[in-house]
This record gives sequence, C-alpha cells and structure tokens, in this order.
Amino acid sequence: MSLFAVSEDENRRAAQPLAARMRPTKLDEIVGQQHFLGEGKLLRRLLAADRLGSVIFYGPPGSGKTTLARLLARESRSHFQQISAVVSGVKELREFLTEGHDRLLATGQRTLLFVDEIHRFNKAQQDVLLPGVEEGEVILVGATTENPFFTVNSALVSRSRIFQFQPLSNDDIKSLLRRAAADTRCGLGQYQVRLHEDALEFLAESSDGDARRALSALEVGVLSSPDRPVEFTRELAAESVQRKAVQYDRDGDSHYDSISALIKSIRGSDPDAALYWLARMLEGGEDIRFLARRLVILASEDVGNADPAALTLAVAAAHGCELVGLPECQLTLAQAVTYLACAPKSNAATVGIGEARKDVSDGRLLPVPIHLRDSHYAGAKRLGQGQDYQYAHDAEGGIAAQDYLGVEREYYRPVDRGFERELAERLKLIRARLREGRENSENSG
Repeated sequence: MSLFAVSEDENRRAAQPLAARMRPTKLDEIVGQQHFLGEGKLLRRLLAADRLGSVIFYGPPGSGKTTLARLLARESRSHFQQISAVVSGVKELREFLTEGHDRLLATGQRTLLFVDEIHRFNKAQQDVLLPGVEEGEVILVGATTENPFFTVNSALVSRSRIFQFQPLSNDDIKSLLRRAAADTRCGLGQYQVRLHEDALEFLAESSDGDARRALSALEVGVLSSPDRPVEFTRELAAESVQRKAVQYDRDGDSHYDSISALIKSIRGSDPDAALYWLARMLEGGEDIRFLARRLVILASEDVGNADPAALTLAVAAAHGCELVGLPECQLTLAQAVTYLACAPKSNAATVGIGEARKDVSDGRLLPVPIHLRDSHYAGAKRLGQGQDYQYAHDAEGGIAAQDYLGVEREYYRPVDRGFERELAERLKLIRARLREGRENSENSG
C-alpha cells in the first residue's frame, strides 16, 4: 500500500462518525441478535456449511443490518456490492447483476448484493432480482425496517430466509458505549473518557435500541467537552441527545403493532403500558377516530357486562374526541384507556354471539316457536300465531316459565368477575324458570 493510500485511508476514517468507525470486523464482535447469530443458530450453521443463500434482514434502525451484511460477504468470501433502493433504479440493478454473473464465471466468486431499504423498490424493480437469486449467481441481502411479508414481493420472500433483528437491549448498548469510550484506535480512548453509570443508563434508555444513535450522542458529548479527561455525566449525556423522531407509519407495521400492543395491554389490565402505547400512537399522528372506535369495540369485546359502564364511557369518549379534538382529547382518551384497563374483564358476550352465529352459519336453523310469532295482522289468530304467549311482566318476578328457542342452548356464560358475578347468580334463577317452561311445552306437545 502506498503512502498516499495510507494517508487517504486515515483521512477517510477520521471523517467517519464514531458509529461507522466502531463497526465490528468479525462476527464475534457483533452485539445482540444472538437468536440467529449465536453458536449453533441458523445463520452460523449456514455460514459453516457454506450454504448462505439470499436473506432478508428485517428490523429497526441501528440494530446492525448493514454491518452484518458486510461481515457475511467476508465470511462467505463473496464480493460485496451495496445499493440503496432510495436512489437506484432498474438500470443499476441490471448492471450489478450482470457484473455478478460475469464475476462468477470468470473467477468463481459470488457477489453479495446488499440492497438497503429494499421495500422502497417497486414490484418491477424487485422482479429484476429474481433470476439472479433463483440461479444463485448473487447472494441477495435485503434490509428493511418494514415487515417483508407486506412490503416485499412474495416471490422474493419465498426464495429468501427472513431474519428479524431486535432492538439492542440496554445492556448491549452500554457494552458498545464502554467499548467505544475505551478504544484508542477507532474510538474515543485518547480523550480519557470517564463514563458515569447514570449517563450510560440514560443513553441506553433514550437510544431506543439504536446503537448508531447512542454512539452519536457519546461522540457529540465527548468532542464538545473542553475538559480532559472527559467527565461524561448524565447532564452531558442529556445535552448530547437529540430528540428522536417517532418511527410511525400509519399504513404499516407501526400502526398495526402499536394498536395490537394497546389493546392487549388494556385487556391485560395494565394501565401504565396502555398509556405508553397510546402516547406512542398519538406522537406518531394516529387518527383519533380510529383510536376511539377501537376503544368502543374493546369495551364490549373484553370488558362486557363485567362492567356495563365501560361501554357508556367509551362511547362518551368517542363523542368527546369529536367535540374537542387534539390536543385536549388526549385527556379523554387517557381517561377511557385507564378506566378500561382497570375494569374487570369478561368476553362472555363476545364468545356467546360467536357461538350463536356459528350455529346459524352452519345451518342449525331453528323455527320461531308459534307462541313467539307476530300476531299483529289480520288472519294471524286463524293460523295460531302468538297463541299461548305469556306476557313476562305479568309473571312472578317478571320471568315467565316459557320456551323462547325450542331447544336448550347456553351461549352466554357470565364470568365470576365484576357485575357479571351478580348476573350469573340471577341467570341461574332465570334459566331454571325457562327450563320449566321448555319442559311444560314438551309435555304439552
């Protein structure tokens, strides 16, 4: 290597941000993603067997997708070629695929084509990749922050293994920060950084699993500090962190995953988690009407008659949101969410209507008993319609010993929680009286 080349390399590295300089140079240096990168896990086994095929990396920013793609090229002894779906088109794709084909024939070396943000390619662009993937002439590594089952062609998905990246844990982030602060070759070791534990904890918490964001904050804090050695305190950490834009796509994963988390948190009676997911959706610009409708549905589906007031409150909240709008209606939504989360839960009505509709859809159709049929028209009496009907208000306790279905069915089974506990006791008496009416009807028949 010439002196010029060495100088150029040093200048290039000096211009790189800390996150780029600290990229792992071998698989064992990667932090996180051990569910597929650990010893004996799938990706490791594929590399050991030299059977690495096309893969799609799906996960949040800063979780290591680009870094791992580069290391896979090194481990598989492939030529690394990177392309961004944001700025590249079909022409460039075809050129890279042709180069990969020629390289394989001439040298026997495969090309690892890393397509960043592959979900940004349209269908025609994604289709261009298929022949090279099918023939094995290129190893496609597609990276996406969006669910590939929604955003990548099914043909490509079916020919690729999907590896889902998880946000780095707080311990993973702190490990990376310590490594960067101590590293004298690529990191910040020359600045003699003294990392305070509460500063590490703050950066780990605020980075939301994004290593790049945490390392950037560390670098800003160290380089902007006039003191040597650098006392990296929590205050310095807080000053170095930029407010992260909420990653939220109202038509994508963020929308569906967040509403799922909100509903399941309320169903699970955790008001704190429910408030967090509500805040996440509000900050992301979620449609207020959508949130209000979901709460009305949940009030019936998951709270039901265990607390009949829940539905009233949810409907009132929906009307309140229409009336006042943002930002004030966040208070209305918060009230509804916390009430629903703390309310006793029952899905008995939900299960009951489901079972009843299944009976109907399966063809178990029952005739309306004669005594329940409409008798308010001329000729009804001659047909016997409504004959022997018992007016419930005239019966003892307001419950007539009368059959209303023709067969014995129990769709509604109240739970032993909240108001449904009282309903269950009352229902025992009601069903005993109704059973008496059914038996009388059978005996008279």
